[in-house]
Amino acid sequence: MNSYGRAAAAFALALATACTAAPDPSATRPSPATETTGATGATGNGQTTDVRFYVDDEGAAAREARRLRQEGKTQEAELIGRIAERPNAVWIGDPDPAPRVAAVTEKAAKAGQVPVLVAYHIPDRDCGQFSAGGAANPDEYRTWIRRFAEGVADRPAWVILEPDALAHILDNCTQGGKADERLNLLKDAVETLKRQPRTRVYLDAGNAGWIRDPGAWVEPMRRAGVKTADGFAFNVSNFFTVEESVAVAGRLSDALGGAPYVIDTSRNGNGSPRDARGDDAWCNPAG
Repeated sequence: MNSYGRAAAAFALALATACTAAPDPSATRPSPATETTGATGATGNGQTTDVRFYVDDEGAAAREARRLRQEGKTQEAELIGRIAERPNAVWIGDPDPAPRVAAVTEKAAKAGQVPVLVAYHIPDRDCGQFSAGGAANPDEYRTWIRRFAEGVADRPAWVILEPDALAHILDNCTQGGKADERLNLLKDAVETLKRQPRTRVYLDAGNAGWIRDPGAWVEPMRRAGVKTADGFAFNVSNFFTVEESVAVAGRLSDALGGAPYVIDTSRNGNGSPRDARGDDAWCNPAG
């Protein structure tokens, strides 16, 4: 255990719209050291730190449960209600993020909870694939992330920074000098968010199917500010179960000198079907 330390936590990061791009699937299982409710973080020395993550009573699952009850479908409403009662991340890609970030963090603070926010607006987001969009240029993104930080203010929040942004650098999706530009934007985003006194920032680092050689991720992650951040996020919007995620994230953490990490458990209860291939394995697979 070095001075940088290590921690792992699991929580739900539900994406209600499109899938984010991901290659080869794999599978793992939940770990006793983590909770799929997102309520517990497990530190490297075996201790746990309780965190009450934000439950959004206006989220998609909560709204669907209410609709089903109004239609008299009580059994279905009860099943959806079990999802609605669990913490989920709030994905932020609004042109001006400040109003919604402020509303969520204020509501969570009043409830004594900590929201998990996903900042998702990097230029050339998802390399124009399933979740295309984002800021039009670097200057727009710098303004955007500052507005995001203003929305958080001095309230507690955990921020997952730009799913897939680093992975797309490593799979050569960013071309023509865009890799350096993106790394600089991520570093600036980490530094901007960390100026807020109660904000924890986790730099997205892909998933167990994306990382073939953890060593190849070290330099890009350092340049993107992982040591200024609170650590990195793993398995966002993916279906790898916790066992393999921990194994791969652990190797990456070791390569980074013991960087802490968090694992998204929102979709990985059963993992992908064993015989699934291609998009069927990672984008809302059956089962």
